[in-house]
Amino acid sequence: EAGTFLIAGALIGDRVRVKGVRSQDLEALLARLGEAGVDLQNQDGDIVVSRPENIRPVDIVTAPFPGYPTDLQAQWITFMTQAGGASHVRDDIYLDRFSHVPELVRLGARVTVEGNVALVEGPAALVGAPVMSTDIRASAAIILAALLAQGTTEIARVYHIDRGYEAIERKFARLGAKIERIVA
Repeated sequence: EAGTFLIAGALIGDRVRVKGVRSQDLEALLARLGEAGVDLQNQDGDIVVSRPENIRPVDIVTAPFPGYPTDLQAQWITFMTQAGGASHVRDDIYLDRFSHVPELVRLGARVTVEGNVALVEGPAALVGAPVMSTDIRASAAIILAALLAQGTTEIARVYHIDRGYEAIERKFARLGAKIERIVA
């Protein structure tokens, strides 16, 4: 969850504080965020993150700890939709973990998948659309993209996100997002 909010801060924030981060568990993510130009400040166990003026494209390859976590691969793809150029995301842990890509494409992302590699071309102007959650990580990536999109995005099947994130809509609302859960 901390990794998702660090990426969120890098996408939408100015001095977003993520509290209680175990930075030693997120070294691979923090290193890649730094390569992308993100300002990260460690302050007494919290990390303060701000979106850079220009996000640089950074390739990742998932790997077992301490490598780049596959659980943050989908969120990284959303982040790279805003980078100035092309990046590659290769998932060597779960070869079938790109279910979020068609949903991101519906929002305007330029992402293609071949085998276990996604090519992300940015920056992309994202636009609200109806999309569907397919798993926990995909849900987080889609929410991040929806926060960037112009217009309204409706995400179906959000029960997936609830398996890994408690009250995510309230947490994003505290960051200034216009987000609400609609119970049908």
